[in-house]
Amino acid sequence: MPLHLYNTLTRQLDAFAPTDPSRVTMYLCGPTVYNYAHIGNARPPVVFGVLAKLLRAQFGGVVYARNITDVDDKINAAAAELKVPISVITDRYLSAYHEDMRAVGAIDAFAPDVEPRATENIGGILAMCERLIASGHAYAAEGHVLFAVESYAGYGRLSRRTIKEMIAGARVDIAPYKRHPADFVLWKPSTPELPGWESPWGRGRPGWHIECSVMAQENLGETIDLHCGGADLMFPHHENEVAQSVCAHGGAEFARYWLHNGFVTFDGRKMSKSIGNVLLINTLREQVPPEALRYLLLSAHYRQPLDWSDSALKQARTTLDRLYGSLRDLADVDAGIAGEVRADSVVAALEDDLNTPQALAALSELVRDAQKAEGPQARAIAKARLQDAGAWLGLLGQAPSAWFQGASAGLDVARIDTLLAERELARKSRDFTRSDAIRAELTAMGVVIEDTAQGARWKLL
Repeated sequence: MPLHLYNTLTRQLDAFAPTDPSRVTMYLCGPTVYNYAHIGNARPPVVFGVLAKLLRAQFGGVVYARNITDVDDKINAAAAELKVPISVITDRYLSAYHEDMRAVGAIDAFAPDVEPRATENIGGILAMCERLIASGHAYAAEGHVLFAVESYAGYGRLSRRTIKEMIAGARVDIAPYKRHPADFVLWKPSTPELPGWESPWGRGRPGWHIECSVMAQENLGETIDLHCGGADLMFPHHENEVAQSVCAHGGAEFARYWLHNGFVTFDGRKMSKSIGNVLLINTLREQVPPEALRYLLLSAHYRQPLDWSDSALKQARTTLDRLYGSLRDLADVDAGIAGEVRADSVVAALEDDLNTPQALAALSELVRDAQKAEGPQARAIAKARLQDAGAWLGLLGQAPSAWFQGASAGLDVARIDTLLAERELARKSRDFTRSDAIRAELTAMGVVIEDTAQGARWKLL
């Protein structure tokens, strides 16, 4: 089945056909590194990382870029508060971001090929500003360079808003140097205490929107195949990217397919620092196995909201226990004798607009198939298909023993194993009082015993 994706630009499900199948280009708006990332920040790298893996499997070559915004007013404020250069802030939180992305599995086949930084592209930003001024789409005023929205007839095409609606729906900075209230900043002046670079309009720094346009251009080309990001970025960020890029490139389309993911809420409410319900990844991954975070991020369709809750996270963890338990049941099976096996049902779901909930349902169905498989060949095929399904989603990459031990962080695993061995001896000697007492002790520790044909084993409640 050909890959179909919902294109925000056309508002329909479109068959994906790259301009050059040997070089598919994909851009994802990355983090502004001034603080630790919250779980909502992980959704785009996780879901669109799955898309990158799918593209890499289907086409001859993929260049996936995820930018780093490392100059921004929030970064400046954090640096000023600590009285340090902005690089101290950005290096610290970029390192933390990379650790978080590794934890949620946005690595290897799911990772970007390039990760450009805004501060490394100042020359390109200045050049684009100059081109826009020369073509009449931008103007300089009081040390600023501003994009003239009325110069571009297509402004609002992506978000389907008129300029009047955009002004009403956004925090528009009304400034006397603007020709039109909706004109947005490409370059702005820096006072001596702020970071800045020399430019034809004085010492200053770039606006946010033009950073992404230039980083996409420099790493992927003037027209790219796919541009991805959160639904909250559609306006004004992505709308402004389109305007400045199209005008800087003589009318060439900026991105042919636009994909936007929905919000992550917590117990039905938008995450907000004022409410106090912002869930930081580096805190969550200390509380639960990080793979459970990934599973939950994939559990809703990327275009829909994802409601995060303690109960949903517990369910994700329980489901992974079941999935890894199935692989543990097949520990004695050599999947290699199955030959080349693919989880077609999972791939088909992903080809249908990255339908990860359907892919996870297909994964669960493969577990049921594995439990019913009989004979060495059938069991080998079932195990190979299960492992392939997990690989497409970035799941089930650990040995089952590692999963169950990792999920037991904070527990005395040696004590649990000792009790399990004592229980086995008690059962063999028919000391059922002692056996039941050990089960009760383990239950109090949050451990449940499973008696199987291969012997007793344990998992968390």
